[in-house]
Amino acid sequence: MSTIENESLPRWSVADVHESLDSRSFRDAMELMTAETSRLETTFDELGIRALPEGATPNVDAETGRRTDRAISEFNALVARTEILEAYVYATVATNTRDETAQALLSEIEVVGSRISPLLARLADFVCDHDVDALCAVSAEARDHAGPLQRLAERSAHQMSEELEGLYAELSTTGTSAWGRLQSDVTSQLTAEVRLPDGAQRLPMPAVRGLATDADPAVRRAGYDAEMDAWPQVATACAAAMNAIKGDANTVNRRRQWNSPLDASLYANSVSRATFDAMQSAITASLPDFRAWMKVKASLHGHTGALPWWDLMAPLPVADNAISWEDSVSLVRDAFGSYSANLAGLVDRAITESWMDVPPREGKVGGAFCMPFVDDRSLVLLNWSGSVESAQTTAHELGHAYHNTQLAGRTPLQKRLPMALAETASIFCETLVVEAGLKRLSGAERLALLDVDLQGANQVVVDIHSRFLFETEVFARRQRRTLGVNELNEIMLQAQLDAYGDGLDQSTAHPHMWVLKPHYYGSHFYNWPYTYGLLFGLGLFAQYHRDPGRFRAGYDDLLGRAGMNTAEELGSAFGIDVTSEAFWTASLDVLRARMTEYTELSKSL
Repeated sequence: MSTIENESLPRWSVADVHESLDSRSFRDAMELMTAETSRLETTFDELGIRALPEGATPNVDAETGRRTDRAISEFNALVARTEILEAYVYATVATNTRDETAQALLSEIEVVGSRISPLLARLADFVCDHDVDALCAVSAEARDHAGPLQRLAERSAHQMSEELEGLYAELSTTGTSAWGRLQSDVTSQLTAEVRLPDGAQRLPMPAVRGLATDADPAVRRAGYDAEMDAWPQVATACAAAMNAIKGDANTVNRRRQWNSPLDASLYANSVSRATFDAMQSAITASLPDFRAWMKVKASLHGHTGALPWWDLMAPLPVADNAISWEDSVSLVRDAFGSYSANLAGLVDRAITESWMDVPPREGKVGGAFCMPFVDDRSLVLLNWSGSVESAQTTAHELGHAYHNTQLAGRTPLQKRLPMALAETASIFCETLVVEAGLKRLSGAERLALLDVDLQGANQVVVDIHSRFLFETEVFARRQRRTLGVNELNEIMLQAQLDAYGDGLDQSTAHPHMWVLKPHYYGSHFYNWPYTYGLLFGLGLFAQYHRDPGRFRAGYDDLLGRAGMNTAEELGSAFGIDVTSEAFWTASLDVLRARMTEYTELSKSL
């Protein structure tokens, strides 16, 4: 992508909320946030929102209801304002990690957040001791938040004492949060020299990684080689961050009496162990199918046997994978319009209201994300590479934005989305784009679209399985000692071997994937929920096909309740039993059918 093209791509603007980080309105908002946090701490003390003394009997009466109403209402109000301020500042940090003023302000907000977190822990203890059903009988706020309060009551059994939870929250700002930011800063500011066919260029790492979808195999290989040279330069710092974050999690999980880090992750995602095990069993059974597909893709790129890493995301040479930003917007809008005018209109809103920051550049964080902002508005970050894959990513992130519009009327406690359920709308929207393309394409173009879809599924099923295996092993070893760069590389290579098998040319496997993925540094077992989202989304899409009218009537409500119900409850609302392996197998069968068609189409070339 040329510099001129890059400069013409949309960038987000948050100036309508505050003119700048130096503006009076922003400074006033920061001061108000700090003052209101102190006020809420005092209010919780006055209302007795904490665990009852040992042996005390709870008394749930009208006065208890009034205390509960006030605590929930004021907690929600403070968190809502804090989240807007955090998103406002992060909008600068994410696009320019070199901005030290913004970094300092984000740290200041995190310090305030470390005071709010213990208040949520205290509310959890209070709710558990007084019983959710009893509180719902005397408190309107409790009734409106019955699902989230039930989850908080369950959390209470896995909390340390009030004093220790407060200490941990305070220390996290100089511990896990600081280590996570270090990884983000050093990886986003890294550049690499790429030895391209027409000469060497130094590029920011998001642009280097974007070369993986280039039509020229020599460019893809050059990008891969540049990564192999560059990531080791920051690996030592990232290993220190990894050890600190995973070591911290092991210690705290043990103190909170979780049997494993995975159990804590399942609770955080409102997914039961039975559901997770059913999904994992179906995934393991599907790995040979993905490996066979990778070999077919390899043959189309002139390889005998397995697929090299630099061609995992390669466009097929039989069709043009390049697409302009304007054409990608039209593609996504039209596909969304096949579902509803409201969904299509979201695309125009995102552009005209400057929700999106599209071009890659030095200092900008890699990847893509969507975060809620003000009212029903979101901020969408992309690193546009001019490929069909980038168009799919655009649809995915705008799906998150649509989900946020359905959550806009909810309180912070009601919209604390578990990751597994946060992917529902994004996968559904991505599938709309794929299905729209498959309806109109044939021959080589149809094969090319299937290729884009299946390589995305390969990432979400196979590569994320490797990440799950990697993180499981890191947690296990970190209980005994710290891990060095070489050991982390070895664990990653073994995880890729176990997941990709003979579908990937293992001599080209990517040992540094742990360095660059921010998910390892911001959460724990962050990745498997993407697989859940993909397969649950495919199951939902099947429901949509069977009865579009009924699906449309309930879909927005499902999205709006994603922070209030468990995964099992939301599945049941659409007649889906997510604890059954058969459901996950059926979703994977959709992908198997596309692999079969892919193989047959490839024979005709």
